[in-house]
Amino acid sequence: MYAQMVESTASDDDPEKLAAFQARIDAGEKIEPKDWMPEGYRKTLIRQIGQHAHSEIVGQLPEGNWITRAPTLERKAILLAKVQDEAGHGLYLYCAAETLGVSRDEMTEMLLEGRMKYSSIFNYPTVTWADIGAIGWLVDGAAIMNQVPLQRTSYGPYSRAMIRICKEESFHMRQGFDIMMKMANGSREQKRMAQDALNRFWYPSLMMFGPSDGDSVHSSQSMAWKIKISSNDELRQKFVDQTVPQADYLDLKIPDPELKWNQDKGGYDFSEPDWSEFHAVLKGNGPCNSDRMKARIRAWEDGRWVRDGLMAHAQKKAAGKVAAE
Repeated sequence: MYAQMVESTASDDDPEKLAAFQARIDAGEKIEPKDWMPEGYRKTLIRQIGQHAHSEIVGQLPEGNWITRAPTLERKAILLAKVQDEAGHGLYLYCAAETLGVSRDEMTEMLLEGRMKYSSIFNYPTVTWADIGAIGWLVDGAAIMNQVPLQRTSYGPYSRAMIRICKEESFHMRQGFDIMMKMANGSREQKRMAQDALNRFWYPSLMMFGPSDGDSVHSSQSMAWKIKISSNDELRQKFVDQTVPQADYLDLKIPDPELKWNQDKGGYDFSEPDWSEFHAVLKGNGPCNSDRMKARIRAWEDGRWVRDGLMAHAQKKAAGKVAAE
């Protein structure tokens, strides 16, 4: 019933309401679930939060691959905690999206049917333990760069969910950097593995920020509504400027022959990712797209009996309550 209420009010996009809505956003107010909002705003949030939630859940898979093979008991415990955190992040975000009138089941079905995406980075394999370090350092580092501004996003439930998520992601980034530091200071073979992981995850990490601003179909309106706070290119530049000195500290080399400091702009010049690869991965042609989707479909099907049982119990309880009244 609540979903129907949101649908009917959000579809009334008359100019006066739109102007008043934009004025609230420009004034820095938070939009809450029962407030009037344009249908485009609601749909954009569902798309963005849903993709974010799916990315947290699918993001468990590359790291889960190494839980049973972590080099020490301590590393295993840390990785287990990290994977559990990612599951929690997904749940926070699904809950935030549900306030917009879409159910968790609907979002999952959209993912499995190809109508909703998750971050392209999780379609790359984790072939060595160093890859777990690279994911924490680079992938979670890029995620933090994206997510810290989202604590100021205009939609209240999304903004509040991001506060806890960002705190936990900062620990994930540190544990990844710690793994890379141990390996970079280890044997020659360990350092080679660390460099190889950096080589393979560098450009996919840059792709996490999305296409350049001029090529992004959603960026302009999302920034006007303060669903996004910073542009793709701004975030990518900030990530590079932060990460290059960290690589230098590790005595690892960023795999970009064009990388150099630009004194005029106060940041690094760097090569653009291969965007044809990015779009190919988004279309399902990445190294692990098929495996990731098979895993999500299997989890969805294996959990069907639990969902059916819970729904039957809820319906029975509701029927009993009605009869008692």
